[in-house]
Amino acid sequence: MRFVIQVVTDSQVTVDGEVKGKIGKGFMVLIGIGHEDTKEIADVMVKKMLGLRIFADENGKTNLSLDKVDGQLLLISQFTLYADCRHGNRPGFTDAAGPELANDLYEYIISKCKEKVPVVEKGVFGADMKVSLTNDGPFTIVLDSKDLIK
Repeated sequence: MRFVIQVVTDSQVTVDGEVKGKIGKGFMVLIGIGHEDTKEIADVMVKKMLGLRIFADENGKTNLSLDKVDGQLLLISQFTLYADCRHGNRPGFTDAAGPELANDLYEYIISKCKEKVPVVEKGVFGADMKVSLTNDGPFTIVLDSKDLIK
């Protein structure tokens, strides 16, 4: 499982010109699901993401987590995080989970986040989405379950 977490001042996702999810200050997270991923892995990833202390405190130090700044979440499914670019110039996606598993885990992640974060918005699984954001910092973190779970 891979999360690309961007600290944002605002972000939104649209499908066919209609806003489907919109947040203010918080994280816009691109979520890639691999075919070996499970709910247990998702639990580890969500816990790590929500615990990241990457917002500035009163002294300008990155010391505050999402809950300490009343942050919001925009969660976007993105199978292309599993692009394999080792051979040729056209990426392969055989490491990405199939749609059924990926959507099930994506919805599970959303539900787990909603248990801890008051505002959780999402994209539309499998849709052609347009995502806009103002990256604050810029500050971007990549979490890969292979680095967190040994």
